[in-house]
Amino acid sequence: MDARPAVLFLAHRIPWPPNKGDKVRSFNILRHLAQRYRVYLGTFVDHPDDLAHVDRLSEWCADVHVERLHPLPARLASLRGLLSGEALSLPYYRNATLQRWVRDTLANRAIERAVVFSGPMAQYLDAAALQRVVVDFCDVDSAKWTQYAASRSGPLAWLYRREGRRLLAFEAAAAQRADAALFVTAAEAQLFRTAAPQAAARVGVMQNGVDAAYFSPAHDFTRPWPEGGPVLAFTGAMDYWPNIDAVCWFAAEVLPALRARHPGIRLAIVGMNPAPAVRALAAEDVLVTGSVPDVRPYLAHAEVVVAPLRVARGIQNKVLEAMAMARAVVVSADSATGLAGQAGEAYVSALSAVDFTAAVSALLHAPERARAIGSAARRTVERCYSWDAHLGRLDELLEGASC
Repeated sequence: MDARPAVLFLAHRIPWPPNKGDKVRSFNILRHLAQRYRVYLGTFVDHPDDLAHVDRLSEWCADVHVERLHPLPARLASLRGLLSGEALSLPYYRNATLQRWVRDTLANRAIERAVVFSGPMAQYLDAAALQRVVVDFCDVDSAKWTQYAASRSGPLAWLYRREGRRLLAFEAAAAQRADAALFVTAAEAQLFRTAAPQAAARVGVMQNGVDAAYFSPAHDFTRPWPEGGPVLAFTGAMDYWPNIDAVCWFAAEVLPALRARHPGIRLAIVGMNPAPAVRALAAEDVLVTGSVPDVRPYLAHAEVVVAPLRVARGIQNKVLEAMAMARAVVVSADSATGLAGQAGEAYVSALSAVDFTAAVSALLHAPERARAIGSAARRTVERCYSWDAHLGRLDELLEGASC
């Protein structure tokens, strides 16, 4: 008989495979929990390809309940929030069958602890009586919507501002009900404390990590593109709006100037589900890969990795993975927030298109400096971004420690 205590884990997206930023974090939380607890996982599958991976979850879970989430119908369902007065994100992730599974599992499995990954999933515990609840918000999602509103106009700007306000109200209430509300950086945690001071005592930090043995320059990878000019790489899920915005901005505002300075330069956009705007960037010197079985060859053979996100919250997994691969990374100021290591030594930070052009160009002109920055980046990851070290905080919180 398994003597480990039970824990409920709710995640807004299936944690396997860890091929997106949020899934990297949720999978590492799941794997860590499974070492100490019998895990009962409730989650959604929002992409048909992920249905093939559901059975794999039994490796870490005592029981798994998966609901299929179809994005378009879910968006339509989310509009109910306009009538109910709640954030649209809540009905988007609301499912009566999952709610019944949560209720029955809590009643029948003697579960006293729960970990919630992503704020809207906290709605499933509104009426639950548990000894310890930890909500991993990761980022302040309500602030993202407010930030999105600034780049929109008309009804869409109004809708995004509304979502920011209503979601913040829900986040604050969920944090107050929880024993701990976690964020990925100290800056995100402080942002939430300021926006929701009534929940400040519950707020803590649990940083992202990276598997430095897997993402390592010690591995030998075949070059994924023909010999030629220098290659810049951007990695990430390419149906995610901040990534779409980042590469489209970079291709329009930075790449032309780099082409003039470095004839033959190429940009590789590496990531699943490229949106139409991303696919439209494909050209002789712009590679749009779509899904790849392994992102590491693309990082290993890029002269410079860029992360020009203009809407970014928390530490980006894509940045940590590139740093672990000992690549020189040029990041936007937003992407650099909370990043360990010294700017200019372990990574390069850029604020504008002119800054990005100058930073990338300088690294291409001085490959020895790029190698030195890559080496410092690798050391920073080894020193500061161990998953085990960060996730030990979760154990403490589930056993009764306070933030």
